[in-house]
Amino acid sequence: MTDVLIAGSGPTGLTLACELALRGLAVRILERRAGPHRESRGKGLNQGSLEVFARLGLAERLSGAGTCDLILRKYFDGAHISDTPAGGGLLIGQWQVEEALRERLAGLGVLIEYEAEVVGIAQDAGGVTARLADGRSVRAGYAAGCDGGHSSVRELLAIPFEGHTEEQPSMVVGDVRAPGLSRDYWHQWFTSDGGGILLCPIPGSEVFQLQSAPEADERGEPLPPSLEGFQRLFDRYAGVPGIRLADATWLSSWRANVRKAARMREGRVFLAGDAAHVHPIAGGLGMNTGIQDAAPLARTLAAAVTGPAQGGVLDAYEAERLPVAAEVLADTSRRMERVMAAVREPGRGTEAGMN
Repeated sequence: MTDVLIAGSGPTGLTLACELALRGLAVRILERRAGPHRESRGKGLNQGSLEVFARLGLAERLSGAGTCDLILRKYFDGAHISDTPAGGGLLIGQWQVEEALRERLAGLGVLIEYEAEVVGIAQDAGGVTARLADGRSVRAGYAAGCDGGHSSVRELLAIPFEGHTEEQPSMVVGDVRAPGLSRDYWHQWFTSDGGGILLCPIPGSEVFQLQSAPEADERGEPLPPSLEGFQRLFDRYAGVPGIRLADATWLSSWRANVRKAARMREGRVFLAGDAAHVHPIAGGLGMNTGIQDAAPLARTLAAAVTGPAQGGVLDAYEAERLPVAAEVLADTSRRMERVMAAVREPGRGTEAGMN
């Protein structure tokens, strides 16, 4: 029988699978998507995550794919004001992190099972049975929901997701090319009326990750992201002639979510990553907090599989990580407030949220 069933093949689920496979546990990963994505999404690894990946034998590969030398180029009302080092961490696209983890797992004999959506969970004294959308059932000793902020596992367990979500999106994001725009800088244009647009070059690609306040329609409602909308926003806030954005391969709206699962364990099933906590993006802690959930969860699961699954053993993960999640929510909310105040001052940008 499978020791641990993991729902979700993002950075959290893949890191957990690596940690478990290296301990000799039998792992299965179920992913509801049809295949891997190539989206920048979370785009930075902090020191804590790099330490996790060093143990997994991936630090050298990831360091070679990313960069630690990014310069933030700040503009205000169209004028170049200052350049400052981004400071700390490794800039790298989330898809590149996931690709490295998948290859590491393949070397350990673990592959992702795509189009495998979990729609039911049952537990008994001997293990967990997950029912899939295609009618199959999968049996395992334990399970982990690493399936994102809209976690099916969390909902199936009826675990409250406590906190608040803003009604309207406050940002549009996406991956675009911007031929002619220097890739030596993370460009950050802000304006005195509170608007702005950011284009961050993702290493090892031709892609910039774009972030901007959304456009509004004639009723003041935010418009959905589109390449045409991105171009209008770029022309409005950056005003750099001759730059035409192209190839929007990822389009998304972002709204502020500050939520935490009421608990991170229900019997033999655990939550990690965005399934357990979501928070403001300031400081780039989202992907990192999930990656750093994986190591203590792997310790807990390995102890449960290889020894008596006593209450104290199974409780160890939540006892360690639930207070961390609460602090991350509070910390990132404070960081977001600092960033929103800073960008109204010429020469300041997202670095205000890094410390």
